[in-house]
Amino acid sequence: MNKMSNLRLNSAMKGCSILILLIIAATMVSAKSKDVTELQIGVKHKPASCEVQAHKGDKIEVHYRGKLTDGTVFDSSFDRGTPFEFELGSGQVIKGWDQGLLGMCVGEKRKLKIPAKMGYGEHGSPPKIPGGATLIFDTELIAVNGKGAVGGDDNKSEL
Repeated sequence: MNKMSNLRLNSAMKGCSILILLIIAATMVSAKSKDVTELQIGVKHKPASCEVQAHKGDKIEVHYRGKLTDGTVFDSSFDRGTPFEFELGSGQVIKGWDQGLLGMCVGEKRKLKIPAKMGYGEHGSPPKIPGGATLIFDTELIAVNGKGAVGGDDNKSEL
């Protein structure tokens, strides 16, 4: 090969190397794009009437399914058949729950996407929740201070 051919080949190899690095970087960014930096609250079902609503200091009962961004379920009160009970806004649970369940109506269903800083932080909760994990919770408010939905709700299907 002559000198000119070597230069072209060398340039082509450098170009391919740069392209491969860009593809790898884009793949890593898209894998991380499922992570969130702020609490995201999605209302999946709102009852026709909201007679009982959750406020700070209320004792609430919530059914939930906790997942990682890859879909791995790490905990579910639905599977146990027993809702989780705690005092809202008192720090008994992760910040994402204390903030994400405020104002929720009995019978309402929400999807919470919780950043690590409002979940288990950089240390996680081994072995099921890795450090820095964004958490996704499908939640349903069952009762507030012992009061469930008045007259029930027609949409009782599991999340």
